Amino acid sequence: MNKSKLVSFISKYYLNGTVNSVILNSSSDKKQLSCRFISGDKNLLGEVKMDDWDFETSEIGIYSTDQLLKLLAVLDEDIRVNLTRAGDKAISIKINDSTSAVNYMLSDTTVINAPPQMKQVPEFELEIDVTPSLINKFISGKSALSEEEHFTVITDGSGTKLVIGYASVNTNRVTIPVTTLKGSEIPNTSFDANLFKEVLSANKECESATLFVSSEGLSKITFEIDKYSATYYLVAKSTND
Repeated sequence: MNKSKLVSFISKYYLNGTVNSVILNSSSDKKQLSCRFISGDKNLLGEVKMDDWDFETSEIGIYSTDQLLKLLAVLDEDIRVNLTRAGDKAISIKINDSTSAVNYMLSDTTVINAPPQMKQVPEFELEIDVTPSLINKFISGKSALSEEEHFTVITDGSGTKLVIGYASVNTNRVTIPVTTLKGSEIPNTSFDANLFKEVLSANKECESATLFVSSEGLSKITFEIDKYSATYYLVAKSTND
């Protein structure tokens, strides 16, 4: 198994420390590893799947992803992963390269908050093509305005834009015009710029991605990346502007 493949999967839910505790679901029938997750502030919910995963069916409780990543960093690229059980319960994973081994103690899955199922998802009136250029521009723009906590989706007569640092008064801001795949004018709607930046950063290598926005205050972004698929939901933020 390639370590980088596993680390890439982890990065898509970990989001640079946004989500630390998760339950991984391994399916030997589907040859798939999947994970549903929610951020501590409940402003982000998502699911990541990785195909071509050759491992036994199991439910794996990861309480401290940052510790797991530190252990993986010790090892070379070619790794072997083995699960240790006590009865039917997975209690640890041992990961080896050609010379070294690390052991990671698993968590009881009952102590990890399971994300809720999405119910009554609203209609998404707006669909935006998330291109590599958009991803790079947004990440650079957020880095330039590191103190700004929100970005705003604006639809008007001049087109659709993502604006970092938008306010009703004159401000420092970054405006990024976007291409819509489906569009109608919706009220200005703002979302967490830090979370969106981490989502884009974790999926920079995507082959295709789409941002869906609802006037009811919810957005969804989907990515297709080789063996991976990822979906994230962001709840709208009040900006007091």
